[in-house]
Amino acid sequence: MSIRALFIDMDGTLLTSSNEVSQRNVEAINRLINQGVKVFLATGRQYEITAPYHHLLGLKAPMICLNGASIYDGFTGRVVQMTPVVLDETHFHQVMNENSCNVIVHTADGLYCDKKYKEVDEWTREGKVPPRYIGDLRHADYRNVLKYHVKTGCHGSQMSHLFRDAADVIDWQDGFEIVAPGVSKWAAIQTLIQAFGINPEETAAIGDGPNDIQMLQHAGFSAAMANAGEEVKAAADVTTGHHEQDGLAEFIEKYLVHSYAI
Repeated sequence: MSIRALFIDMDGTLLTSSNEVSQRNVEAINRLINQGVKVFLATGRQYEITAPYHHLLGLKAPMICLNGASIYDGFTGRVVQMTPVVLDETHFHQVMNENSCNVIVHTADGLYCDKKYKEVDEWTREGKVPPRYIGDLRHADYRNVLKYHVKTGCHGSQMSHLFRDAADVIDWQDGFEIVAPGVSKWAAIQTLIQAFGINPEETAAIGDGPNDIQMLQHAGFSAAMANAGEEVKAAADVTTGHHEQDGLAEFIEKYLVHSYAI
């Protein structure tokens, strides 16, 4: 079956380590769009640091942000869908303080964090929107949390099990993320393809992280980046090149450009 929609992860997939999009990736995406394929960004990033790349690529399709916790209209930027996560904040902060963790809280109103980080500085530069709060999160007045990003310095599974009864958890090598139950990039993809009348078999997906596993498993055709971990590669149909070597463009050129005929 022909591919009608491609869902692209950003960090480690579309972007280089310096947060740039190569000319080859841009050209490959444009070739696909010109064939009539809808191209979507599906990222763990918040909207403010997704939108600049969406505009750079000239995309029109909705954006999937924060691992699927929010979907934004591709033209207006307005929220189409938002799924907050609800935790026992007292328990959460007790665990974080006892274990000396660093936390970034992504909310519908902006970013809250306990201290400044290199990536937060980069996000501020890219999105031109600074954090709403930096300091002790126990004293921050935030609502409508879409994702917690907990930085532990070790594999998230060592602590993330404490929150699995209340939320969905994604383990990373340096920590973990918490989203509402049932939230994932694939769940958001299902919402969008239903709206566009696209079958799951007509979708393609590409990514490199644990938050991409579900969409790689369930898309009609999928690719993991060469820089992805083994668990991620096992979830995909094929493995493409490294994100520093235009692996996204390689996947599009090799498998997708000629698979769709108008």
